[in-house]
Amino acid sequence: MTRPKIAAGIDVGSRTIKLVLYDGSHFLFEKIVDNTYNTAESIKELLGEVKYDALIAAGYGRTLVEIGWDAPTVSEITAFAIGCSQEFPRKKTILDMGGQDTKVIRVNDAGKVVKFEMNDRCAAGTGKFFEVMAKTLNYTLDEFASLRITERDPLKINSLCTVFAESEVISLLARGENREDIAYALHKSVVNKVSPLLKKIYDSGDIIFCGGCAKNSLLHALLEKEMGQKILIPKSPQLIGAYGASIIAFNTIRNQPVDSK
Repeated sequence: MTRPKIAAGIDVGSRTIKLVLYDGSHFLFEKIVDNTYNTAESIKELLGEVKYDALIAAGYGRTLVEIGWDAPTVSEITAFAIGCSQEFPRKKTILDMGGQDTKVIRVNDAGKVVKFEMNDRCAAGTGKFFEVMAKTLNYTLDEFASLRITERDPLKINSLCTVFAESEVISLLARGENREDIAYALHKSVVNKVSPLLKKIYDSGDIIFCGGCAKNSLLHALLEKEMGQKILIPKSPQLIGAYGASIIAFNTIRNQPVDSK
């Protein structure tokens, strides 16, 4: 009986590790696990759950996969462009807000990256920033991400450095400010930081919001308001990089002979 070739794509992010299996037509397996202090061990446990014929790694920790599993690697830019094009094939601009960096990638109709910018100088405006701020305000991350747009004039957060912003939030709480107003102000501050980067890269076409922060409905709504257009979110925004890596991996084995049993 002929066994189909299976390709694996792993995206080793700073906060989570994502794994996808792809057979050329369907994504057969998808899993997201938290990254730990021992990233290599987390990768080993995750890859130990599956069987595959080819593996390609992307993401923050892709070098660990290259060394430990002798696997080729691709940049997040390439992986996201290819992964996102499966669901959104037309010209687009991808906003990827992950655990510790933000990327904006413009992709043409042929699926090629034509321009990109990246902010990785600090955790400001990333998943880590939102985790810290939610905890400081005694919200769960889901509660923090599902707040609604308010028509009241927002408070102003002067710093987006995670350490200084946390101190500022504590001071606002101490003077009696409403925590929901503070949370809203934090989201507005992130939009004010991210939107210039997005506007710099965007020219026309769809805007696609990827990464863990795409699950933040308030951030999504505020970005749409700022950009003046609908911003699309993939069905699985955290898995886009792993999708892309698995597609690239499958292309490397497409012309190899299929095993028979």
